[in-house]
Amino acid sequence: MSKILIPTTFNIDLEFESAAFHIRMFAWILDFVLQVFYIILSFYAFYYIMAHRDLSESGSGYDLWSIQLLIMLPVFTYHLFCEVFWNGQSVGKKLLGLRVVNDNGGKASISQYILRWLLRSSDLSIPVIIIASLFANASVLKALWITVLMFIADLILIATNQQGKRLGDLAAGTMVIRAKNKGSLEDTVFMEVADDYVPVYPQVMRLSDRDINTIKGIADNGLKSGNMLMLENAAARVKKVLAIEDEMPAHDFLNTLLKDYNFLSTKAS
Repeated sequence: MSKILIPTTFNIDLEFESAAFHIRMFAWILDFVLQVFYIILSFYAFYYIMAHRDLSESGSGYDLWSIQLLIMLPVFTYHLFCEVFWNGQSVGKKLLGLRVVNDNGGKASISQYILRWLLRSSDLSIPVIIIASLFANASVLKALWITVLMFIADLILIATNQQGKRLGDLAAGTMVIRAKNKGSLEDTVFMEVADDYVPVYPQVMRLSDRDINTIKGIADNGLKSGNMLMLENAAARVKKVLAIEDEMPAHDFLNTLLKDYNFLSTKAS
């Protein structure tokens, strides 16, 4: 499994594990099976209800067509809404421990999820095939050549670039990683702090939100891996930026900064 190194503002590289192609494929298959299962149940229920409806009514043909398209909508938007509301994961990705993040290792924005979805060949091809089958319109299948070209491009890109990015990832600035890694910047920085807590380093508020998330990622990643050099380098960098002179151990220092940030940001709000 290849590693992805992401540079941070503290000159420390966070390490992530890229998602292998076969694991991504298995995740896609699980999602595909779920979508097909939904389609079978939905249309079975739909045709059962429609069996007793008078289709000779004026406009009923258009109503039927509209309802069928509405049934297809969840399939067409499945990956988009899953990734937006489930923090970069679909059902398949969650089961296999994968997640979509941005190029900084953090949570992708809604616009990134949308752009990634718009350039997703499977989300375009599956509805085209199903619609063509439902309406017995073979001419609709001609649109598949576009998605076939996109699919081939995705395979080539995933196989040839280190981060395993497909076309949608390159355009959106996202990537798929193994979610089991704890160094991801999207991990919450929330910490329980007592009401009578006294901040040690109030100058922590000079740091940006991204800096705080980076510190959280480095602290978690360094502790888990036992990489004390990473923690010491990060602590030294932060002390230099904030003009702090302190001999507190690196991990304790970073955790104190996070506590100070939580307390001060809460009081400020």
